[in-house]
Amino acid sequence: MIQAALAPGDVLVLDGSGPAPTGIRLEGARARVAGSVEASDAGWRATIPLRISRWGGPLLALPSGSYRLVVDGVELGAADVASFPRTVGEALALGVDGGYASVSPPLTEAHSSAAGQAALEQAYARDSSALENAVLFESFYGRNASCNPRAIDAELAREAPNVTRYWSVADLSVEVPAGAVPVVEGSPEWWRVRGAVRLLVVNDWLRRRFVRRPGQRVLQTWHGTPLKRLALQRPGFDPRRILAVVRESRRWDVLLAQNPYAAGILAKAYAFGRRPIWVEGYPRNDVLASGDRHRIRRGLGVSAEDRVLLYAPTWRDDREQMVDFLDLERLAADTGAVILVRGHSRTLVPGADATGSRVVDVTSYPDISALLLAADALVTDYSSVMFDFTVTGKPVYFFVPDLDHYRGELRGFYFDLTAKAPGPLTSTQEELTLALTDPDTPGRYADRYSAWVATFNARDDGRAAERVVARLLDQGMILRA
Repeated sequence: MIQAALAPGDVLVLDGSGPAPTGIRLEGARARVAGSVEASDAGWRATIPLRISRWGGPLLALPSGSYRLVVDGVELGAADVASFPRTVGEALALGVDGGYASVSPPLTEAHSSAAGQAALEQAYARDSSALENAVLFESFYGRNASCNPRAIDAELAREAPNVTRYWSVADLSVEVPAGAVPVVEGSPEWWRVRGAVRLLVVNDWLRRRFVRRPGQRVLQTWHGTPLKRLALQRPGFDPRRILAVVRESRRWDVLLAQNPYAAGILAKAYAFGRRPIWVEGYPRNDVLASGDRHRIRRGLGVSAEDRVLLYAPTWRDDREQMVDFLDLERLAADTGAVILVRGHSRTLVPGADATGSRVVDVTSYPDISALLLAADALVTDYSSVMFDFTVTGKPVYFFVPDLDHYRGELRGFYFDLTAKAPGPLTSTQEELTLALTDPDTPGRYADRYSAWVATFNARDDGRAAERVVARLLDQGMILRA
């Protein structure tokens, strides 16, 4: 029987008798980590560090999820590993059940239980403490620290360094910007911070209970110019959705839009009324004007000579995981390119990394804006990434085998993509490959591309974050000191 324990420093320790394994590791859907084994006369001991560095970043906690224990060189059944209950460590909690380890955020049972969360929520709602000169940022429900909030964070750190910058994170595997303070969603500190900051900057729904303190403000940056219908304008009448949308949008004080087109749609889709909408371009696209493309490619393990295609499909309302319409390994072989695969944030948790020769899954990469800078071309379907990538002037290709179903049944569009797309629409892998390998393809869409940029990217000039932070400071939503 193998005994398991969580040691200080978030290390899984396994003690066994008999022949020692030749290797040992934990394998999850989005991360994996190897351990070391030492043998002695009494048996063997394996240690597996539960902190890893991903994409060249700092050592952080293993992402939450289920991990399979893989032991090389030893016949092992699930019953051969002694289970131990969930134990809270320094940066994560760990439980072992047979041949699987379960990693979760470092919340005690008292705090993570339904009763514990209800108590913390009630205390938050009753609190009347004075506000801190601080900001709470959240991106995609805390799954990463990215998008418009991250770009605003960087500018705020430069312009008002005395402001405390908190980041709401799903767990401590999320890398936050230098100088920022991570707070794990649902923790006592997270609830405290939520009620204490002067400003919340988010790019999606706040979701949990929100009680506005006097003087507290919310900047909703959203996360893309919409092609597909949103919120109140999605197909199908659902009174519960209408109520939820209106309740949510009333929490926002200011809404950020990339362009006038998006401003008009977001105002109606979220019943935003006469409250201010700032049309300033997208801060997350500032890096496309000034970022270090070669540094990002080196971090991805991509050479300067490689042609890099970023495949970034959106999520589907009728499935949890990323679409599997393409044979990515064959696409890489047929085009001679490296394929970076970026699933939507909603497919991060239920999905698993794509694999293959010259295929790199970057769904868990901290920020898609850097990937746009690194790529030579974009392949997408209905994702709002199409409106960001054209800032670069590089070609866009559309792979839309389910166009009629998506447009007609799932979501619906605000405009005719077939008439305005700044690149070819393809419906089979063969069509896509032909478009990608034909050097004349971009030129055939030059006029459409120019019209698209004029409509959607006029304010994406590399200074959007500067303008947004200037308005936040000028209007007293956050103070310089």
